[in-house]
Amino acid sequence: MSSIMTSVANGVGEIVLNRPKALNALDQAMIDDMTPVLRDWADDPAVETVLVTSGIDRAFCAGGDIRAIREAALAGDDAAITRYFSSEYKLDQLIANYPKPYIALIDGAAMGGGLGISVHGEVRVVTEKALIAMPETAIGFFPDIGSTYFLPRLPVGVGMWLGLTGARIRGTQAVDVGLATHSVSSASVGDLAAAIRAGTPLGEALSAAEPAPPAEDLPLRAVADYFGGDNPVPAIVGGLRGGDEWAKAMAELIDNCSPTSLFVTAEMIARGAQSSLDECFDRELHAAEQITATPDFAEGVRAVLVDKDRDPSFSPASIDDVDPAVVRRIVGDS
Repeated sequence: MSSIMTSVANGVGEIVLNRPKALNALDQAMIDDMTPVLRDWADDPAVETVLVTSGIDRAFCAGGDIRAIREAALAGDDAAITRYFSSEYKLDQLIANYPKPYIALIDGAAMGGGLGISVHGEVRVVTEKALIAMPETAIGFFPDIGSTYFLPRLPVGVGMWLGLTGARIRGTQAVDVGLATHSVSSASVGDLAAAIRAGTPLGEALSAAEPAPPAEDLPLRAVADYFGGDNPVPAIVGGLRGGDEWAKAMAELIDNCSPTSLFVTAEMIARGAQSSLDECFDRELHAAEQITATPDFAEGVRAVLVDKDRDPSFSPASIDDVDPAVVRRIVGDS
């Protein structure tokens, strides 16, 4: 049985994500199901707008099916890993270049792969329940799904902050930094979806929706101060540890991350600032193939998603001991 449901009515093609036990985490089957639907709708005159929603309350999409990727890595199934990431990135790329309005309604968690199928679209509507993050450094991976393109194009320092720490932003904060385009209250998101399905023009439907209550202001000045320069990872971490209370909290987040992943992430975001989206996807595919073969990936996913003890043993354990040659091999020469 497919984990997506599709329908077409009133010029609207809707995809409902419906894998509740995994909080809609994208597995290979979901990617394989979504891609041909979107390709068909791109040329279908009966579809003028695409709407993507969740069939569950807790999440829009909690990310990619990283547990399955870990299992493939442990089994030495490199082909399955390449197939997963290449097909996921092609889906994200399709959405980024989609010829019709693509609307994602985010009323819950949207992390990692969940951003790949939302942020690249034209319209991203969040509610106060939306929780957005790129938490990959904590599992020995790096922010992918084209995020090495869009993260460095957020306000100064925000992309590096989100990428290194895995910090979470909520509701209207996503609009403030450009990850979302609109916000409405969770109580009215159902009516908004119904209006869009009925063919109501998007602007009219949004105007009729109740606004989302504003989230706490993000500390954008502090983010810019600590993460906005060209400082290498050790300098960023040193500055955080010697900083104010907020900075020390960010240092604690980083201390739970794979040191190698931190260096890979910083380099990928820095390169992404000077690259096209296509170039970022190519670089991410190479890096994903490389980093999933490292012990840190298997250990990080074990600690966070399998055993859930949140006590990974990364190697090396300190940013001072990360081998630049390993980082270069993962990131590649491009």
